[in-house]
Amino acid sequence: MQDTPNTSLSINGNIWNIIETNDRQTEILSQNLGISLHLAHMLNIRKINQEDVANFLEPKLSSLMPNPSILKDMDKAASRIADAIINHEKIAIIGDYDVDGATSTSVMRLFLNYLKVETAVHIPEREEGYGPSTIAFDEFRNFGASLVLTLDCGTSAFDILDNEASNFDIIVLDHHEAETRLPKVYAVVNPKRLDQDTTPSGLEYMAAVGVVFMSVVAINRTLRQRGFYNSNIKEPDLKQWLDLVALGTICDVVTLIGLNRAFVSQGLKVMALRQNLGLKTLLDTANINEKPDAYHLGFVLGPRINACGRVGLASISSKLLCSTNPIEASNLAKEMNTYNQERKDIECFVLEQSIEMLEGSPQTYPMAFTYSKNWHQGVIGIVAGKLKERYNLPAFVMSIEQDEVKGSARSIPGVDLGALIIAAKEKGVITKGGGHTMAAGFSLTEEQIPLFKTFAGEYILSSLDNTSPNPIINIDLNINLSAANNNLCNDIEKLKPFGTGNPEPNVLIKNVYIKKAYIIGQGHIKCELTDLSQNKLPAIAFKIADTDMGKIMLSKTNDCFDVVGNLRFNKWNNQTTLQFMITDIKRS
Repeated sequence: MQDTPNTSLSINGNIWNIIETNDRQTEILSQNLGISLHLAHMLNIRKINQEDVANFLEPKLSSLMPNPSILKDMDKAASRIADAIINHEKIAIIGDYDVDGATSTSVMRLFLNYLKVETAVHIPEREEGYGPSTIAFDEFRNFGASLVLTLDCGTSAFDILDNEASNFDIIVLDHHEAETRLPKVYAVVNPKRLDQDTTPSGLEYMAAVGVVFMSVVAINRTLRQRGFYNSNIKEPDLKQWLDLVALGTICDVVTLIGLNRAFVSQGLKVMALRQNLGLKTLLDTANINEKPDAYHLGFVLGPRINACGRVGLASISSKLLCSTNPIEASNLAKEMNTYNQERKDIECFVLEQSIEMLEGSPQTYPMAFTYSKNWHQGVIGIVAGKLKERYNLPAFVMSIEQDEVKGSARSIPGVDLGALIIAAKEKGVITKGGGHTMAAGFSLTEEQIPLFKTFAGEYILSSLDNTSPNPIINIDLNINLSAANNNLCNDIEKLKPFGTGNPEPNVLIKNVYIKKAYIIGQGHIKCELTDLSQNKLPAIAFKIADTDMGKIMLSKTNDCFDVVGNLRFNKWNNQTTLQFMITDIKRS
């Protein structure tokens, strides 16, 4: 069960909610599996049944990968692609400009290249728009392709795909939400088809790269059954591409349960071997010398790949991930770094201007609503997310282009953005848009901006019932400083990989003193947590020096605090030490 949230707000204005479990169930799980009470407690919080613990703590494809044929159209798609491979047909691929699109494209391309299939790849630039386009199909015609694969796109591309279906055999491998109708193409493999039975559960959470990998497994099986592999063409080890599957899965922020958890866990092991030249070069360029984990994928590699689609050339990412030339890979990785820095600079500029607009005048509605003519549309989604975090309000950021206004939005619990955008579209307040509960994209005319602002503001007021909720931090463990030790950190490590559906455990440490606090880097604060029993723990809080929390930490007060954060191992100069990452504090 979940206890009643503590209504005493933290320094950051958060409500701390200590999640409780049935103590007897925790004891039974601990005894039956021979694990610590802390680990059993965290597994209970995640509602992991005893029979599922092994698959959760050690997720393996052999246990969690279903027969690919369970997906509608999979056998039909695999058979057609196998025909093309055997008959030496040219195959064309179109992907998306984000990480999931780049990795999906790369997994399929590397598989086909291994089998000596001639391929053409089209990654649309952001200005071209998402999904299949006339530009892409004109390229495929000139290339002489007979089969086209749309990866991480295509499920709703009715007009272009229906029109081109008479010229090409088209197979859609996607994971986006589907409508009642599907494109009139050769096959549509998508776990979110409305007629798809997703048993075993969890397949509907796959990123597109997961769907592509399952498709490659099915194609490979079909080729094996047809006797394609021999002394001249050896069957490939498909696991070699799991590093790309892990990267796309983490960066598309899909739920990490079931098969997704196996994709990431096993993919990280493959990535540690650094066999993919492009990934190895990107890791080296980003100065990642340690064994990569989900953090590196989501916050170091992912942003560099995404930067290509946001402010650079989207095709670069797929080229790097498929590169076999060290010089080419090095040049592409450096180019990615340049784009990423440019993205950061542009993002910082747009964020600063947005904050000035919002804090420079009274706001009528409980939302962050900003727009300008000189903002790069490639960063508006990131800025919306940061405004949402800063103000704990739904955020809308728009870039006014010559022909239309493009916007991106991020939400807070209690405000369904997907429903808001659908309602706005039905009322004619915007021209188009879509999304889900917490994030959305939309387009409108410049003249519609005031009307949309009023519509969104009134919708949010109604949703929140004229109240602005305080964010809640859910806490997994409530401990004293002495319990924050190596054993506990090892238990927390066993729950990796962390991500959506399996967040890193928040730990509450009570009754500590903040000592030796000082600023490092760009507003980070390092300090030492101590208690009356002389226990000590190094700690750090990121980018908070100019906040109320930062000022209190630096004030050298003798007050006693409760702190919330994450307990991690800090690896530096071949040494491993404990460190606490502080996210919030409250006077004891």
